[in-house]
Amino acid sequence: MPTLSNSLTNDQWDKITVDEIAVDEITVDNMKILIIGGTGETGQWFTRFYKKHGWDVTVWGANKRRDIAERLGVPFADDLDKELALSDAVMVSVPIDLTEQVITDIAPKMKQGSLLMDITSVKTIPVHAMQQYAPEGVEILGTHPMFGPTISDLQGQIVILVPVEGRSEHWLPVIRSLYEKQGAHIELATPQEHDRMMAVVQGLTHFAYISIGAAMAELDFDVPASRRFMSPVYEIMLDFVGRILAQNPYLYAMIQMNPEVEAVHQAFMKVCEDMSDKVNSNDIQGFVDIIKRSAVHFGDTQAALGRSDKLINNKISEFQELTHSIGKERGLRHQYSGVTHIGIIRKVTPLMVTIERNGREVELKIENTRLLHMDELLEWKNNNLDHSSRDVSAFIPHGARPGTIKDIISQVDGVVSVKVIDVYVHPDSDSTSVTIRITIRGDLDASDVHRKVNDLLSGIGCTLR
Repeated sequence: MPTLSNSLTNDQWDKITVDEIAVDEITVDNMKILIIGGTGETGQWFTRFYKKHGWDVTVWGANKRRDIAERLGVPFADDLDKELALSDAVMVSVPIDLTEQVITDIAPKMKQGSLLMDITSVKTIPVHAMQQYAPEGVEILGTHPMFGPTISDLQGQIVILVPVEGRSEHWLPVIRSLYEKQGAHIELATPQEHDRMMAVVQGLTHFAYISIGAAMAELDFDVPASRRFMSPVYEIMLDFVGRILAQNPYLYAMIQMNPEVEAVHQAFMKVCEDMSDKVNSNDIQGFVDIIKRSAVHFGDTQAALGRSDKLINNKISEFQELTHSIGKERGLRHQYSGVTHIGIIRKVTPLMVTIERNGREVELKIENTRLLHMDELLEWKNNNLDHSSRDVSAFIPHGARPGTIKDIISQVDGVVSVKVIDVYVHPDSDSTSVTIRITIRGDLDASDVHRKVNDLLSGIGCTLR
């Protein structure tokens, strides 16, 4: 096997992974993984992920939340040192400012052949700590999932892996294969390359959005009132500002501690000052020149325009669908509480939607709700309404199969489920009678659905009993 280098390209790593490393050398069946910080939000996500895919998961958290471990259906590591010595892999999922110290404490206690990985959004310091404190024979792998714990699965998500020369050969293909099989896109990087990219991808982006939010606070700007005057672009921007401000401020503060971010901040503030100077001096051409130079450096602005148009049009189309649904039954799911409201849409404004159910009207902020697709609405009804049951008995045509009759009935609108409860072959006539129990959706007229089922059975040659 050739020596692995941090400077290898993705294609070179791909070739080594596929052609020269036997993934089967390490199988994941009953593989033990310990997640340090497994009781936190991100740790819980990975606990569920690894458990779902056949790993034997144990969690530990400084908060001692054994109740969270119990809810996740995994053991809590009461004896952390013992668990470290037994685990095949250890994942560190703690705040960035604690990661280095945690690695320093736990790495020396790990067994030969095991894997140590972190999932922080900076890489230079954690990877260096893992190299320094993990014993020879313990492999290390920096990882950075580019998503939060609110996503349902890895499909379409980016995960950055930071392998280390001579310390990742066996475990890199195992972890990579696990994530890729669940639909993740893997990018490989060195610690330095990762941190330089994240200084802009996360550092600059969050810094700019938080600055906008802080400026609004400094101006005592009425954010809710501004929604009366918003454009689609402003609405999207405002939602992203609010999204960041709504989450853990310590997480975003720690992301700014990226060692590469200082130069990014300086460049950003210099540009802001230059642009402000152009405005204050009424230098229209100077301001235009800044935009033009930036557009040239940005590259394919037309593609960005197309993608942003798609995002804007998606928001507009949902609003249009809401307005077209006035007077119709629809479902609205509250994004934060998870409560689903089913009823007749009565009124829609750019900010609010009014839905009526059982004579009672509820006003919901459009920004906090998602309009359910019709199949989602039907699924909700099937899972949540109180349904009724009816039994249907009939002689079926010679040679017909009760299971086929059942499948045909299940296609009738309003039928939630169908079950064959009795089949009787008459010895004298060699005819077959079948009794089928149908479950009818709770918001429909059961007699009407029952009649439709009877009509269907008659239409295919059955004789009702």
